[in-house]
Amino acid sequence: MTTPQRLKRAMVLAVTSGKGGVGKTNLTINVSVALARLGHSVAVIDGDFGLGNVDVMLGLTPQLHVGHLFAGTHSLNEVLIEGPRGIQLLPAGSGVQPLTALTLEQRGRFQLALENARTSFDFIVIDTAPGISDNVIEMLQLAHHVLLVTSLDPAALVDAYALAKVLWKADARADIGLVVNRVRDGAEGRLAFRQIDRAAARFLGHHLRYFGYIPNDPGVRDAMLNQAPLVEHLPQTPASRCFRLLANRLATLTTGPGGVRLLPVAGPAGCAAEVSQCA
Repeated sequence: MTTPQRLKRAMVLAVTSGKGGVGKTNLTINVSVALARLGHSVAVIDGDFGLGNVDVMLGLTPQLHVGHLFAGTHSLNEVLIEGPRGIQLLPAGSGVQPLTALTLEQRGRFQLALENARTSFDFIVIDTAPGISDNVIEMLQLAHHVLLVTSLDPAALVDAYALAKVLWKADARADIGLVVNRVRDGAEGRLAFRQIDRAAARFLGHHLRYFGYIPNDPGVRDAMLNQAPLVEHLPQTPASRCFRLLANRLATLTTGPGGVRLLPVAGPAGCAAEVSQCA
């Protein structure tokens, strides 16, 4: 008698930012491809529904987008397209203003599609729009873990704190981890983390995780111009190594009766993050 195969239950990760232009979508793409390189099945949802660009950054030309799913004319499997390393992408619309404010029916269809997709993938990564719109906060509440991306720009730091504040107000149990992008070294990354985490602890009564940093790297621009993930285009650059290390860390995330735990993973010198243990 054969043992029935256990259904997959994908981990849902949401990548977000308070301010646009901090490299959120680039991080989403590279971490997703890095997870696929580790052997995981990965779906990416372009959550900037009305003004998405994940497909553009990957050089893909989808015929359908999430609006067709919301309209009920096509299923999720019909809308998904394949990207690098076999990742599956749910494209957003481009200049489709009605998709920036979903109806109750559209929200329901999205949540049902997300839940059904969890049986087919190991990870589902949602690249949200920047900011604190209703669409963004609702999507973040659907995720098991939130990756909040910021840079050293003072406006980006303030907006990252503001987004965490709004999310924790909506859901006090939200698990938020910070990734600091475009820094010179680990010291700058940890400094940015401490600034936001201290403010969050003092005024919001919450602590952030520190998921690490991504260094300034000219290879990032070169990969973007070639519409290719950095981890594939230039796998040995400093930022590429840190994207892979971040993917390794995310692959250790689990949920269960004992709560959430992030285990430390060995990685390249210069990319070590201060990883907190949660019982």
